[in-house]
Amino acid sequence: MVELSASSRRTQPQLHPSRRKPSRHTTPYASIPVGDNKTLTLGLDFSRIRSVSSRFRTPAATLPHTVFVATPSRRKPSLRWATPTLFALLWVAFLWAITRPPGLYRSLVLQWGALTGGLDSPDEWRAALLDGSVLRLFTALFLHADWAHLLGNLVFLLIFGLPAERAMGPWRFLLLFLLGGAVSNLAAVLVIGTPDRAIIGASGAVSAVIGAYLALFPGAKLGVVVPLGLFLQFVKAPAALLIGVWAVLQVVFAYIGPAFGTVAWSAHLAGFVFGIVFALIVRTAIARRMRRRHGY
Repeated sequence: MVELSASSRRTQPQLHPSRRKPSRHTTPYASIPVGDNKTLTLGLDFSRIRSVSSRFRTPAATLPHTVFVATPSRRKPSLRWATPTLFALLWVAFLWAITRPPGLYRSLVLQWGALTGGLDSPDEWRAALLDGSVLRLFTALFLHADWAHLLGNLVFLLIFGLPAERAMGPWRFLLLFLLGGAVSNLAAVLVIGTPDRAIIGASGAVSAVIGAYLALFPGAKLGVVVPLGLFLQFVKAPAALLIGVWAVLQVVFAYIGPAFGTVAWSAHLAGFVFGIVFALIVRTAIARRMRRRHGY
């Protein structure tokens, strides 16, 4: 065994704190002996780092203002099913009705159409609620007299129904169509004095859709084809103007118009007014639905 003296042993490096007082902006130094009278001093001077970083610092006055960006919602747009469903039901009901024999078709109209000369007293309302005949106000919407009657309602339903449903949603639109049609049929039942005349057709419900469209989109424009000699010119006109002219014609036709006595013009007017009132009542819910759909 060879014994080494303390003086001949190799000095092991040891970490020990420096006696230098650390600066306010520096970390405590540490010295490591690496040989005779030589040490390696480690430290980090934060003051120099701060002075360098201050050269690249953007002044507070030049910072951009806070901007809130609305992130679009990831929800897919809801499917517009109410208008196509009503379109299909009106078609199917008409095709089913006209394929009945003439005698059965007449009895069908008298059984499911809204009959005039009733519902003008509490007793008649109570009796209609008990026997279910009040449902005629709704079932009459799906019966039509002829092809022209049906096609006219379908065209206006598609023109005004699709944008109205997109704004208010399918369930509110379905409620508008059914309630508007029932109210318009009720108005015709009360206005027409001749008893036991059948009121059929969805014209009153479509008029309610037109009124709701006017209340929801007062500044919209509609395309109109204007005949100019041998040519047809497509122009855009304010929807309020066109619908206003249509409403005035309904008032005139209610008294002196064509097919007086066979067309329930009062039902059109009642449905139109109901649609405007309905849209104004639910416009707060419609605005909330639009904000939620767009992520606001």
